[in-house]
Amino acid sequence: MRSSSYRALRGALTGSPRRTLRTMLVLAVTAGLVTAVPVAAAQATAAPSKSVAAAATSAAATADATSDMAAKPYMGWSSWSMQSSKYPGLNPDGNYSYLTEANVLKQADALADTLKKYGYNYVNIDAGWWMDYNWTPEYDQYGRQTPDPVRFPRGMKAVADHIHSKGLKAGIYLPVGLEKGGYGDGKLPIWNAPGCTTADVVYPDLRTTNGWDSAYKLNFDNPCAQKYIDSQAQMFADWGYDFLKLDGVGPGSFKSGDNYNNVADVAAWHKAIAASGRPMHLELSWSLDIGHAADWKKYSNGWRIDTDVECYCDTLVSWENSVNDRWNDAPAWSSKAGPGGWNDLDAIDVGNGAMDGLTNAERQSYMTLWAINKSPLFTGDDLTKLDSYGLSLLTNQEVIAVDQNSSPVARPVTPMGDQQVWGTKNSDGSYTVALFNLGSAPASVTANWASFGFAGAASVRDLWSHQDLGTYKNKITATLPAHGSRLFTVKPGGAPLATTGYEAESANNTLTGNATVAGCDSCSGGKKIGNLYLDSKLQFNDVTVKKAGIYTVNVAYVSGDPRSVTVYSNSGNGTSLRFPSTGDWGTVETVSVQLALKAGPNTITFDSGWDYSPDIDRIDVPKSV
Repeated sequence: MRSSSYRALRGALTGSPRRTLRTMLVLAVTAGLVTAVPVAAAQATAAPSKSVAAAATSAAATADATSDMAAKPYMGWSSWSMQSSKYPGLNPDGNYSYLTEANVLKQADALADTLKKYGYNYVNIDAGWWMDYNWTPEYDQYGRQTPDPVRFPRGMKAVADHIHSKGLKAGIYLPVGLEKGGYGDGKLPIWNAPGCTTADVVYPDLRTTNGWDSAYKLNFDNPCAQKYIDSQAQMFADWGYDFLKLDGVGPGSFKSGDNYNNVADVAAWHKAIAASGRPMHLELSWSLDIGHAADWKKYSNGWRIDTDVECYCDTLVSWENSVNDRWNDAPAWSSKAGPGGWNDLDAIDVGNGAMDGLTNAERQSYMTLWAINKSPLFTGDDLTKLDSYGLSLLTNQEVIAVDQNSSPVARPVTPMGDQQVWGTKNSDGSYTVALFNLGSAPASVTANWASFGFAGAASVRDLWSHQDLGTYKNKITATLPAHGSRLFTVKPGGAPLATTGYEAESANNTLTGNATVAGCDSCSGGKKIGNLYLDSKLQFNDVTVKKAGIYTVNVAYVSGDPRSVTVYSNSGNGTSLRFPSTGDWGTVETVSVQLALKAGPNTITFDSGWDYSPDIDRIDVPKSV
């Protein structure tokens, strides 16, 4: 009865491709279609005296070690992409059956042989290590997940030991909360917590949490809840794991409300890891709420910003499923990342050719975007079958250096659209500049040096081809294939661009409709123009240049979400441009627009039309073209 009911549930869930498989992982338990039987496993039952003593004597050392955790985005391999794919032969014993000890160790060996020397060093085991092939979860006598003996016959410690023997780090996975199957009858004791039971760690009404409602929400008003997290962290430390992916975390994961606020859980994991005696990288998943970015930064080392990148189809990923969504979603998070915690764009599946489901141009653009965003670079490919092109992408040391260096996360310097330019300034004064053609046909893309605040001659190096391209004056243009990209290092040869700044709140400007002056601590002059909606306009007057021409005008703006505005000069009709999100309504970012200006005074107008537009801080206009 259980098996047929589970298959029925699995079939009912196939209409939601981006969430289906992890949803199936946990919703079978949620729906009561499977019953988890606590399983006592010797390896899951840590010896209290030894573990407690180890934690007590090494907590200070752990705190010191974790101070350098995630100084750079991590690199490695994860099992989920192949587990979740329907590519022929990957999961011969049923959905998710790829996840086995043998396959993990095969990938660890391949990682050590092919990618380790380039910085890839994590081998991360994703969801299902405590599930049998029918997806029945298994727990120990303390309500903790315990490995399936068919998938992992030697247990999780032996797997970590093998990974470590290759000079690599081992990662493991859990959903947030107390899984329903781990609750038992509420009378299961909590390891190393006398008097605490599973009933004590959750709310009496058994309210649910996480992205799938597969777990009971932990009640941290009761100290037993922290003890439960401590017991899980100590188990992983005793097994030798260096990384934990905590999944279904909210706010986020498409859930909102108090039940799905897991900030306390993340804080508890942070505390438990520090006390475990073993440093562990804590990564959060998935689609985290940007409104809690400060919490994720405080308590973890990385956070997913988007849905699963996998397509849950007969390849690992597809361009249209969600790879291309990252160009829209990443800009909001650009200011949130830095040493200690990074924006996670998910797996980078560019190494296997046909199995990836992408063109070569798409594979390069995928890797380029991840690198300039300083996302963790972890692939979900079969490392034993990397094709030559995929290997060249994953091992390009100049591109990897963009991901790993100390420069800020790149942002778009042009509005959103089929053709985009992204960039960031590096510590040596050079710029990392990426060109993207997200359209379905070949197109030219131009990066104007004025967008980055300089003009004149600049030397350009192509990072993908390892070629110095020579000197380019004022701009570089490239014709790109559909979904194609280029990635450059640009070194200015001249002085910074001379510009004239115009404040949006100036009394010389004309406001119409709802447009109003508003305070803005981060804005130039402490003010901005807001409420540009429902046929409202901001018109800059007396924008004066000496010579007629096309000018690259830099627009400083604030927008908590992507918003469109029509921009035009003088009596022109203008074009509706979509500005990327700045992440919140207190952060200022800049994009550049191309405008025709005549010699002498001009007007530049920002017109909301019937849309909701970004708030405008100021514009900077070059003094010459």
